[in-house]
Amino acid sequence: MKKRKTPENEFSCEFMSRSVNESFARSLISAFVAPLDPDLEELTDIRTAVSEAVTNCIVHAYRERSGLVYISAKLYSDRTVVIRVRDKGCGIPDVKTAMKPLYTTDKGGERGGMGFTIMQSFTDRLRVTSKEGKGTSVTMSKKLKDPHD
Repeated sequence: MKKRKTPENEFSCEFMSRSVNESFARSLISAFVAPLDPDLEELTDIRTAVSEAVTNCIVHAYRERSGLVYISAKLYSDRTVVIRVRDKGCGIPDVKTAMKPLYTTDKGGERGGMGFTIMQSFTDRLRVTSKEGKGTSVTMSKKLKDPHD
């Protein structure tokens, strides 16, 4: 992703990798982008993408243990929001393979393997970096429409 100017607003937060905190992350990002007056579709897209990224941290990063999920976001004057969700979990051995639709490490068959695909379809840009044993970082960018156009 290209380097942007100084953000107009930003935040960062960390929380335990517990499933109850997925809704917290959705609410947090909703409140943060609210001043830009996104339409319902844009807000739903952002909330869904964040939900998928946080769920990946909760389900896959720490597996059978707890850890921290880190989320940060920046708002820019051109109405772009850049969101980063990361963990310090097990990491992804092959990001390219993991990003393929329907790919899952879930042996029980409960997960559909669509998380990265959903994030990609609901944002303008998606970047995933990971290092085994160190964690994963997901950076998503979305430019919101001007409500006055």
